[in-house]
Amino acid sequence: QVQLVESGGGSVQAGDSLRLSCAASGRTFSSYGMGWFRQAPGKEREFVAAISQSGGRTSYANSVKGRFTISRDNAKNTVYLEMNSLKPEDTAVYYCAAAASWFTTRAAEYINWGQGTQVTVSS
Repeated sequence: QVQLVESGGGSVQAGDSLRLSCAASGRTFSSYGMGWFRQAPGKEREFVAAISQSGGRTSYANSVKGRFTISRDNAKNTVYLEMNSLKPEDTAVYYCAAAASWFTTRAAEYINWGQGTQVTVSS
């Protein structure tokens, strides 16, 4: 098990940037594939980005491709989501999650979730 705590959310204007961080507890962080998901009001939780254990493989939802970048620092037990050119439709609660496998984009394969951080983008 790994405990996850997200930070970095906030309220910004369209076109601005934010960097989300997710700090993980435990000494086995590097054994987890990691991902970011988001949930907007009245909508289901959706996949945003995933990164493999080593960071060598990444995947993005089409809606964020080219604007968001996921990265990780295994020495700091932290995964990041750099979000650029933010749009109002990016408004959501963003969740960090840890997967039992080395890499996955499927929410069902994530076993540990953070509490989420709110991102609000106004036009």
